[in-house]
Amino acid sequence: MPLLSARGLRKAYGGTEVVAGLDLAVEKGECFGLLGPNGAGKTTTLRLLLGLTDPDGGTMSLFGLPIPGEARRARGRVGVVPQMDNLDPDFTVRENLLVFGRYFGMSHSEVAARIPMLLEFAGLAHKAEVKIQTLSGGMKRRLTLARALVNDPDLLFLDEPTTGLDPQARHVMWQGLRQLLTQGKTILLTTHFMEEAERLCDRLSIMDHGRVIASGSPRELIARHIEPCVVELYGENPEAWSAEFGKRLCERLDQAGDTLFCYTRDGEGLMRHLTAQSAMRYLHRPANLEDVFLRLTGRDLRD
Repeated sequence: MPLLSARGLRKAYGGTEVVAGLDLAVEKGECFGLLGPNGAGKTTTLRLLLGLTDPDGGTMSLFGLPIPGEARRARGRVGVVPQMDNLDPDFTVRENLLVFGRYFGMSHSEVAARIPMLLEFAGLAHKAEVKIQTLSGGMKRRLTLARALVNDPDLLFLDEPTTGLDPQARHVMWQGLRQLLTQGKTILLTTHFMEEAERLCDRLSIMDHGRVIASGSPRELIARHIEPCVVELYGENPEAWSAEFGKRLCERLDQAGDTLFCYTRDGEGLMRHLTAQSAMRYLHRPANLEDVFLRLTGRDLRD
């Protein structure tokens, strides 16, 4: 039985359906990703699954408990990292953990016993007595993750956990999440970083306009939707190259601004041609999850 499941989940606001018949199942011990452009319905889906928003239709269960009916009981076994840090600026690092633990009915001594381990996990043992305002953005995100672990949850909801972090802080966060997975935790992750999803997720679903449009492991989705080789062409006139050579050398072409994306199964043949074209600048790489995401959801901005 899945740890978390939803069938036919629906939610509308102002006559617009933002979650439209969504099916979802998260198995124990896996990292499950929920991807989609802005406005796809990801955050609303998380709120529905946590029982913080009532659905207009469909059924949900969390740890075998019906949601939203038994949501409060189920949330006792869940940790949440929201999009925006909501740490209490009036408290120290240690006090933030202590106060949050009391929300779960834990005694002062129970929380205090967990704090050294949580601070060590977050790399903040040396910051235990400092105020939140003195922390960097990366430190605040690590503390928010540590706070989500205060009740030793079985399932973590992570809503874009590395947004705003520099590459070093992002890699530290990834290391911590992989450590949690090795400990048997289950993670439901939303993210706009395709590399993050590719690195961490066992399975994922891509949402758009409230619906799941593709599901599978990152490797399965790449193999299913994208040719294996991608060459990004940069030049003063990629349109002319495309008109003359594109259809002969590439299975598919996609232009965004001054960049021409060439998708092919014969990367070596395309590279031989480009090597002789001294005026063309290019980047040759394997297909990745971002290519899948952009093909399925488009390249237009979502505001």
